[in-house]
Amino acid sequence: MSVTTTTHLNFRGDARAALDHYRSVFGGRVTAITYKDMGDVRNENEADWVVWGEVTGDNGFHVMAYDVPSQLPWDQGSSPFFVSVRGDDTDEISALWQKLAEGSTVVQPLEPSRWAPLYGMLTDRFGVTWVLDVAAPYNG
Repeated sequence: MSVTTTTHLNFRGDARAALDHYRSVFGGRVTAITYKDMGDVRNENEADWVVWGEVTGDNGFHVMAYDVPSQLPWDQGSSPFFVSVRGDDTDEISALWQKLAEGSTVVQPLEPSRWAPLYGMLTDRFGVTWVLDVAAPYNG
């Protein structure tokens, strides 16, 4: 038996744009089902919003997203979670950082830290805070 965890992001009308952006950064495929696709249109302005969506990449990247309909409460909050992307290749993490940083606010520049060869944090244009780092070699 195996278990995996997947970050599931909640938006209000920006889920498709966020999924498309994350696909452009990490690669992979976007799958999205709208409220209209589900036959569950309670608000015509939200018919094309995402009721279930994900990006899956051949490199193991996986994130899910959903647009919370207006009849439900939703508050993006200030720092409800971080999405962590960890790799073992500095070139790969640096390339992902460059793509993700476009239009983002850098919280901590991607640079060497005391605990990792590279570590950085940014908040993207969708309000999601990402932590990217290169795993330190194990010296057990």
